[in-house]
Amino acid sequence: MRRGNMIVLLIAIVVGGISAFMARGLLQPQPVAQPAPPVEGPTTIVVAAVPLKFGTVLTKDNTVELPWPGPKLRAAFATKEELLNEGRRVVLTPLERHEPIFRPKVTGSGGRATLSSLLEEGKRAVTVRVDDVLGVAGFVLPTDHVDVVLIRTETRSNGATETYSDVLIEHVKVLAVDQLSNEQSERPTVAKAVTLEVTPEQAQKITLAANIGKLSLILRQAGETNPSMARRISDKELGLQEIPKEGPVAAAPVGTATVEIVRGNEGHKYEVKRVTSAQSAGVNGDDGLGHVVGRAK
Repeated sequence: MRRGNMIVLLIAIVVGGISAFMARGLLQPQPVAQPAPPVEGPTTIVVAAVPLKFGTVLTKDNTVELPWPGPKLRAAFATKEELLNEGRRVVLTPLERHEPIFRPKVTGSGGRATLSSLLEEGKRAVTVRVDDVLGVAGFVLPTDHVDVVLIRTETRSNGATETYSDVLIEHVKVLAVDQLSNEQSERPTVAKAVTLEVTPEQAQKITLAANIGKLSLILRQAGETNPSMARRISDKELGLQEIPKEGPVAAAPVGTATVEIVRGNEGHKYEVKRVTSAQSAGVNGDDGLGHVVGRAK
């Protein structure tokens, strides 16, 4: 009987402990779920309402705000007020409809579309005079990259001349063709001048080279940046043979001839000067063929 009481007591103790543990968990305060922090970023972004060309002034009519659920784009404008509240802005790079307006593609507040605003920091603009051939038949357009080639002729100390070409500068950006800086031109234009974006040292080289020879442009493949490892090419490497110049016609040699004159049964020989038919025309003793004929007196 005593043993049964002990078993009941142990069971009661275990059940009581379990109940106390469960009650303790219910009485403790439960942690409150914290809301997730909002994602930083604008709810809208400003885009072009219509295609915008270089030099177009941005207004409320040619721009529109569209929903933007992504993270904030620091280079883009979130609202029209942010775009226009500081003053006039002008398009520097042509924009398509619904294309986001990024700060590098427009001028600063109160700016205007000038060539200087297209220059990268530390760069200069220099213009090269070209024609329909030297300008790659008009197919060089703004934002293309070209190589500049110098062609000139040198006279050696011995009087001989040599014409050669050197690649002066490689991979320079075209800023404008004539006075147009819109790279979305629909057709090639035969230009008279091409403006390039170069470093100050490259600008000095081009300016100097234009005074000592002829400059030509070589259009590069889009996206190509590898140096071409070009070397000087001389006219002697073209495989052309020089045509000898025609000199004065040499005069017929002047010599002597022996003439025999027969008088009766006697013959006498005389030394006479040989002349050409042109020299002896109309003179007695010439048969017109350059031969001298003796005649007895």
